[in-house]
Amino acid sequence: MDRRQFLKLGSFITVSVATVGLAACGSTDYSDPGVPLASGSDWKFPQSVASGDPRADSAMLWTRVVPASFDAVAPAVAGKSDVAVRLIVNVADNTSALGSNTALAGTPIVDAKLPLKADFDNTLRHKVTGLQPGQVYFYQFIAGDVRSNVGRFKTAPAATADVSQLQFAYLTCQDWSINHWGALSHIAANEALDFIVHLGDYIYETVGEAFQSGAVESRHDRLILPDGTYKSGNAGAKYATTLADYRYLYKKYRTDTRLQAVHERFAFIAIWDDHEFTDDAWQDASTYEGIVATDGSDLHQPARRRSANQAWFEYMPADVTFDAAATTFQNIQIYRDFQFGKLMQLVMTDERLYRADHAIAEATINPATGKPLGSIGSRYLVPQALFDSVEGQKMAAATKAGADPLAAVGMLGTTQRDWWKGKMKAATSTWKLWGNEVSLLRMGLNGTDAIATLLALSAMSNLGQAIANTLPLVGGSVPLACAIVAASTTGASSTVAQTAAMAIAGAAANAGAQGAAAVGAGLSAAQAGITLAAYNSASPAAAAQMIAFGWIKPDVQAKGAASGFVAASGQQAALTPFFTRFLLNCDQWDGYNRERKNLMAHLKTNAIGNVVALTGDIHSFFAGTVSDDFDAAGGGTPVMVDLVSAGISSDSFFSYLKSAAGAMGDIGTLVSYPLAIPVTGLGMVNLDINLLDYTMGKAAPTLDSLLEQLRVQLRGALAAKGVPEAQLDTTVAGVQAGLKASTDFSATLLGLAQQLSGLGNNPWIKHLNTDAQGYTVVTLTPGKLVAQFKQVNKLIGTAAPSNVIARVTTATVAAGTVAVVVA
Repeated sequence: MDRRQFLKLGSFITVSVATVGLAACGSTDYSDPGVPLASGSDWKFPQSVASGDPRADSAMLWTRVVPASFDAVAPAVAGKSDVAVRLIVNVADNTSALGSNTALAGTPIVDAKLPLKADFDNTLRHKVTGLQPGQVYFYQFIAGDVRSNVGRFKTAPAATADVSQLQFAYLTCQDWSINHWGALSHIAANEALDFIVHLGDYIYETVGEAFQSGAVESRHDRLILPDGTYKSGNAGAKYATTLADYRYLYKKYRTDTRLQAVHERFAFIAIWDDHEFTDDAWQDASTYEGIVATDGSDLHQPARRRSANQAWFEYMPADVTFDAAATTFQNIQIYRDFQFGKLMQLVMTDERLYRADHAIAEATINPATGKPLGSIGSRYLVPQALFDSVEGQKMAAATKAGADPLAAVGMLGTTQRDWWKGKMKAATSTWKLWGNEVSLLRMGLNGTDAIATLLALSAMSNLGQAIANTLPLVGGSVPLACAIVAASTTGASSTVAQTAAMAIAGAAANAGAQGAAAVGAGLSAAQAGITLAAYNSASPAAAAQMIAFGWIKPDVQAKGAASGFVAASGQQAALTPFFTRFLLNCDQWDGYNRERKNLMAHLKTNAIGNVVALTGDIHSFFAGTVSDDFDAAGGGTPVMVDLVSAGISSDSFFSYLKSAAGAMGDIGTLVSYPLAIPVTGLGMVNLDINLLDYTMGKAAPTLDSLLEQLRVQLRGALAAKGVPEAQLDTTVAGVQAGLKASTDFSATLLGLAQQLSGLGNNPWIKHLNTDAQGYTVVTLTPGKLVAQFKQVNKLIGTAAPSNVIARVTTATVAAGTVAVVVA
């Protein structure tokens, strides 16, 4: 069978395989017999061009060609474009032609004739081989008299090459329907990169969801799915269901010239996450609440999954295999690896297609309500003890059945897990980087400590008022008033509290004598200790803080929901379920803990070092170490590093939790603090200050660092009020100066952030910014990995800001260490 016949009969797989062996010179015809080259000027390339999977000797090139009269996102029509187009590739420097359809200068080393096929929506995927390592190439497609924009890619260094430096960016989470894509224009215009890693959520399958309802740049119009299915009834949000829907999303996203510009300039190494199919997907199952199987379990949608697979394959320039004839939804393999000389091995995993269901199913009945848990309690804010128990039960059942116990609770599946281990163990490069969709970092919360802190904080104002009310009764003596309130708070009667305060006042001015006097007046040693501390406080405010955090917080920590202070809050029933340890997000590796431990044990046992994960998904920046066992004493032994990038545009993790926490009463203070700022000429500017960072483990702030934290959000809020971009930074500085002098900010809010940081959650996380959009640039040398987290500014009205980058935070990992230093 010759190549032309194989191309005709081999379906999708021939598009990526049949061109292997392309000659490095001359002209090659891959079209069907009798199919002419396109002619005339009635053609266009509405999604421009793209390249991907650069290896030392090959790369995948992509475009889509349609008649000029076609709408850019309309489906291809069989018989309307039964022609072939040309692809030319050369090594001459055509940098000046980037961004245009100027004819390539130089002698082509590839000149291929490629057929358009409506079955593939007129997309072309052509693998070029026989290339030289570490070489920059330029390429262009030609349809008749019409040329595509010029594309550029760089091949990987030879496997045996000594490489002094690599520089690349990694991106994730680019929701069309929210915020802006200014980051993409900045990358195209300013970054000098060897390639780009995309970690998924390239598209979002939903249209009109609540998380997509915020401000968005005007150049992104409303998405209209060709088919789509309503999530509820016959109105509201829809989700992609058919191949036409998924194709439409890729086509629409790729019409944005900023995304085109990035694809034109850099080869992508891409993997998917969940939204290329469905939110929080596992295998072929969706997790939308209210859309379930007849037994209440997650709805399996194999046809929908296959459509999502096919559209990703058609529109992503990835050198992977896809079998359209296979009957299973696992008809594509996208996990793969890349070698970049002796410097780096890049391992890309698929963490959706083979993963087991979340350990605690959404259909699990909540005993408190009699209704299914839904996402809260199964995937998010999951009690850790319950999770550990269920995960263990599932593994035991799998073992008893003779199956792989990790497959029952794992993310990678048995085959991919073994492949990952093999790649890591065999790697000879200095660095082993892992393209990893969801974070490996433990993100936990001690609910008991959190509630105790919140109740202590909320008590401070009442304690201050009680001291003020007591002052007239003791002749204005602040020490006596503070001591009486302290003793009363510990449970002493009014008579004993007053007697003890007077005894302290009458005792010799030393702690021993004063303490003995308080005990002699009827207080226990513990009661006397806090009463004495309050008596000796510098001010009523200091005494109130001493009582709140020296007595109320420890009492709640020790007694939990049974503490009298919990009952006195009036929220005992609401707070009781939160007196435990929680895992914040069990859709990421915290929800697949046994497999994570297995992978980390493999690295540790085999002394595999310099392993760093490049991660997306959670719409935040994080940097930290991954332990062999986070539940061991001291959090276990660090084995590798995880560097998490915020999304290009998707709303932040903080934004999601802020919305959820709004219905949780005082618990919501763990996430955000409302702050109304009067600004001359603008009225009140309302901000929700991000406290989630501190609750999750960010270092205690200073006044200046807290002001810097809110700068980007404040700038966006002022822009939304109509402040011109040229005046924003000056206006922000003025407002910050006013806040610095504000007691509400400099005392109340700063104190709250410092107390939440003191909870000590997740000490392995060395940097976090949960309210951000942006991307990450990595500079890799034999001696170190330097990641620049580049956060972008907010919308200016309905447009991306002209000053795109808001701040850059640098995370450095030195070779031979398992640590990350943040600056």
